[in-house]
Amino acid sequence: MITRKRLAAAVCGALLVTLTGGLLPAAALADSGDEPAAKEPPKVELVLDVSGSMRARDIDGQSRMSAAKQAFNEVLDAVPEEVRLGIRTLGADYPGKDQKRGCKDTRQLYPVGELDRAEAKTAVATLAPTGWTPIGPALLGAADDLEGGNTTRRIVLITDGEDTCAPLDPCEVAREIAAKGINITIDTLGLVPNAKMRAQLMCIAEATGGTYSSVEHKEELSDRVSQLVERAAEPVVTPVATKGADRCDDAPQLKAGLYTDRETFGQHRWYRVDLLPGQELRASVSVAADRAVNRDYGVLLRASTVHGREMVRGEAAGDGRTDVISTGLRYPKPEIEDADSDKPAAETVCLRVSNSFSAPASVKTSPGLPVELTLDVVDGPDNAADVAFFGLGRGWWLLGLLTLAGFAAGLLWGWITRLRIAVWRTN
Repeated sequence: MITRKRLAAAVCGALLVTLTGGLLPAAALADSGDEPAAKEPPKVELVLDVSGSMRARDIDGQSRMSAAKQAFNEVLDAVPEEVRLGIRTLGADYPGKDQKRGCKDTRQLYPVGELDRAEAKTAVATLAPTGWTPIGPALLGAADDLEGGNTTRRIVLITDGEDTCAPLDPCEVAREIAAKGINITIDTLGLVPNAKMRAQLMCIAEATGGTYSSVEHKEELSDRVSQLVERAAEPVVTPVATKGADRCDDAPQLKAGLYTDRETFGQHRWYRVDLLPGQELRASVSVAADRAVNRDYGVLLRASTVHGREMVRGEAAGDGRTDVISTGLRYPKPEIEDADSDKPAAETVCLRVSNSFSAPASVKTSPGLPVELTLDVVDGPDNAADVAFFGLGRGWWLLGLLTLAGFAAGLLWGWITRLRIAVWRTN
């Protein structure tokens, strides 16, 4: 049965993410068939701008560099024991005017690992505002510093200006880092930002699902960096990177879990899920517009058999006022009452994720848009045909109910109108 439902599907998808978020990582790990490995310590790298502009004295009467050093000392004292922290600088060594050399001026000041607070503070104390602002190269270096292992990774960028190393656009660098599927989140903090700098830092953060903050006081800087470091230590759902196929036959076989992928503009991506009789598949998908896109776009999540017959779909549309669009679906498979085998055969459900995004000619379409796919398989409802709220999600039921309600309302309004006219004529 083909079921079309926009609002119900979107709500179901949102509820799925909310209610099952804490359970998904373990389910996703089930793909390997092994016991989950011991949780690895989260990794964080602080990337500090030490360019010449950090000499400006506009943060509580201090230079930006002095405020950053004091904030770093407070942050290093408060780093949770389980966090592996490192520090990278940009613009700290080359004071000259050669852009080629200045745009290579980034180095790891303190390696990512168990924190020696005294040693890290000593390293920070030696810094002095010096050179250029190579944000793009610094982000690439930080991503390399955090490689290895399966854990939470976070880059916290603190800068007081936009990148000075064009054409290496740091926003494009952030998208490339996100496209690698190594689960790095970049948070950005702008010291006394202007409009251009704010736009660039917001773009970097949004490309990886991070946050942007504007900072104008030393206390704000210390508090915000501490919050971001502590956030890395909190348990989170770690998405599993996957790669959809151009057709169902070649699609990856997925189980319950949270998955990430990339999808180019207007592309279809296929995934496969096995469903036993008596189970219900719940799926939701989000596609993020991490760059400028044209207005009016949509996303479609479609479940079908391996032979192409559609079972159910969820779809949603946007008009440019949101940068993330989501939809979802539910598909219950009825139980087999007279099963000849104790283990009835599973049905393969083909999931197709499609989008109708387009972009201006000046916008790069590679890498593709971030896709987040959430899957859950649960025991089905008593009535497997009831795929939405009280059965009203089925198109004809809802249409019939609305028709009857409209007809009844029309009769009632007509009767009231005739009564009022009769009373008016009598009086």
